[in-house]
Amino acid sequence: MPPKILISACLLSQPVRYDGKGKPLVHPWIEAWKGEGRLVSFCPELAGGMSVPRPPAEIEKGMNGDDVLAGHARVLEVTGGDVTAAFVAGAEKALGLAEANGCTVALLIDGSPSCGSLAIYDGSFGGVKHAGHGVTAALLKRHGIAVYAPSEIEALAAHLAS
Repeated sequence: MPPKILISACLLSQPVRYDGKGKPLVHPWIEAWKGEGRLVSFCPELAGGMSVPRPPAEIEKGMNGDDVLAGHARVLEVTGGDVTAAFVAGAEKALGLAEANGCTVALLIDGSPSCGSLAIYDGSFGGVKHAGHGVTAALLKRHGIAVYAPSEIEALAAHLAS
């Protein structure tokens, strides 16, 4: 059986993002993997206990998911609320689900303080991104699960074919 793929629920049009919307990734590979039963849909922020909609959140001070996991940074809402514990709990649940389902790779929405793998927002809530990864992406990577952003779907397909 080919490996399963953990995928951000928002990429499958599920309205789980902070703004109550999905961010569908329309691509032939998504349809193929869906048809093969290989996609394991998950939203770490919802799993961590957050609601929809919810205030936007970013990792503080230009830091990243590894910094959060190490206890050196927090995930803060635009309102000032500290939602670090929810982000860490969601990441741990994502890892558990990935391991339980034999997911060796993940396809996660980029930019998110949970799922971002190429770039995340810098914590200023000014729309500025910097290279880095979110809490869930960092935890998955630590456990040997390869993480891809939507812009890397062809690289993911090549990885799975090798």
